[in-house]
Amino acid sequence: MNMTSYLVRRVLYMVLMLVVVSLVVFTIIQLPPGDYATSYINQLRARGAGAIDESTIAAIKRQYGLDLPIWRQYLRWAVGLAHGNLGVSFYYNRPIQELLAQRLPITLGISIGALLVVYVVAIPIGIYSATHQYSILDYLFTFIGFVGVGIPGFLFALILLYLFYQWFGFSIGGIFSPLMANAPWSLAKVRDLLNHLWAPIIIAGTSGTCGLIRVLRATLLDELNMPYVVTARAKGLAETKLLLRYPVRVALNPIISTVGWVLPEIFSGSTIVAVVLALPTVGPLLLDSLMVQDFYVAGSVVMILTALTLVGTLISDILLALVDPRIRFD
Repeated sequence: MNMTSYLVRRVLYMVLMLVVVSLVVFTIIQLPPGDYATSYINQLRARGAGAIDESTIAAIKRQYGLDLPIWRQYLRWAVGLAHGNLGVSFYYNRPIQELLAQRLPITLGISIGALLVVYVVAIPIGIYSATHQYSILDYLFTFIGFVGVGIPGFLFALILLYLFYQWFGFSIGGIFSPLMANAPWSLAKVRDLLNHLWAPIIIAGTSGTCGLIRVLRATLLDELNMPYVVTARAKGLAETKLLLRYPVRVALNPIISTVGWVLPEIFSGSTIVAVVLALPTVGPLLLDSLMVQDFYVAGSVVMILTALTLVGTLISDILLALVDPRIRFD
């Protein structure tokens, strides 16, 4: 099968998958009792708004299109998505594109920074651990890897929040200190931003780094015991050249195959860590929209994550075929 026919087939599968996922997402979001209008009315009553008659409730539902049948609500949302219109948030009363554009720069900055930390740190350590098996540093990296994988990101964030505030009187939460939050952009504000960004980058990258070290070490150890490696050594091929040309290239397959998970993680970030550190990223926006049943926001974000996952999976499949000649499109 050639590349063109493979890509056409995969794109058709992706479109079909997006349609199926949109139906599932819309159905799941509608499962909880009530809707956004019900939540909004309950909030008004909790604030002491008094009795709200049926005409007011009907007007609120008509305003947000919640009086339409479920299938018409779905078609209205799906057609908008197909035309690139994500709709308007009920809760924020703003276009969803504006909400995402406001949060994406910080989300991308943290996610890409964490991704760079993962690959820059994990790949050299994984290679070293595999080539120096049972050395002191291998044991040390193994111990750190197990600890890093075992500690949840939100717990690590809470520990750092406590330690930095207790020892230095400095809060690493948010992206700006209170004095700089509303200040105009300056060198001091950029420095303040960098002082707050390193913590979520390290926290978000720790688990991925430790997990990748374990995967790369295990895969590379298997490759180093293969007959072709022994034969290459017997022929006198330099160790560094042998290592980088064959075993490491094959051992990177599990890393390349996870590219499909990277794109949605870059877009959404770590939701629970972002909530703990009070970061204005896309993850908390999705969480808030689910809590108040703002289904346009929730559905649109989930559909974007689905599309990114499908595109990332396609990219990883193509990269695997290019890196490993044993893999074919058919």
